[in-house]
Parts: sequence; structure tokens; C-alpha cells
Amino acid sequence: MNDLSALHSNMKTFKQLVAEHAQHINELMPWDLEEKLQHKDTPLLLDIREADEFSAMHIQGSMNIPRGILESACDYDYSETVPELVSNRNQEIIIICRSGNRSVMAASTMQEMGYNNAASLKTGLKGWNDYDQPLVDNNDNEVDAEVADVFFNPQVKPEQSTPR
Repeated sequence: MNDLSALHSNMKTFKQLVAEHAQHINELMPWDLEEKLQHKDTPLLLDIREADEFSAMHIQGSMNIPRGILESACDYDYSETVPELVSNRNQEIIIICRSGNRSVMAASTMQEMGYNNAASLKTGLKGWNDYDQPLVDNNDNEVDAEVADVFFNPQVKPEQSTPR
């Protein structure tokens, strides 16, 4: 077996990686987050989707740090450093993405970086919307739930599907 074959024999899918990392992090459901947001000490909401996704719709009061710069935003001495995040390593942080997959990976990474109170929103904003919770756009206008439903359910093109 050559090096390339060995590499492919150990290859994991994204779903496998998410399932593996989910075993080591905390996840909460949309109704759990709704309850937390009703208390005085609300968690920091960290939306790790891309800027255009966040701009279209997000949970009011959430902070946007795209997944691609998360590690440098979570640490000092980088141009992406977010002091509010770095200085609050012990604060409860709920990580949010579209479906709850990227947030699992981000929560795992943040735990490795010393964020011991980071959790992923299971089912992501798709589940939040399905649970009939409000989303706003960048102008703080509430987003219609049906519009959000279309946004959170993109269609996979044939060329993006696993070859048969």
C-alpha cells in the first residue's frame, strides 16, 4: 500500500468528523437556548457562519466571527483577535451555524483553546427557525420564517452529490 492509499483508507467524511467531535462537546437544543436568553446572565452568542449568511439572518444580539478566522479571533496577537471573546474564556458561549455541524467543530476547537464553557446549538439556525424563534437581518428587521426556511434548506446540485 502506497502513502496515498494509506491516506485514503483513513479518510473520514465531514459527517463522521462531526459525529466524532460531538461526543466531546456540549450541545443544546433551540428550546434550551430560548430559556437561557430569558435570564439576566445570557450567554455570548457566537455565529460562525460567513458574513453574507449572518447579514441575511441571525439571532438578535449574536456576534459574527466566520469559522475561517475563529482560531485567530479566539487568541491574542492577531489582526482578527476579538478582545471581548479572548477575555471571556470562562463565559458561557453558544456557537451557532446553519445546521449545527460547523458549530460542533468550532466548539471542539474552542475547548482545545481553553474555552471550557463553549457549546454548540444543535440543529443550528435551521432548528431555531423550525422552533419558531425570531431571526433578524442586519437592519434588525425580523425575517419571515418561510423566507428563512428556504434559506436554510439549500438544494444539493447533482455534481455535489456522492458519485454512484
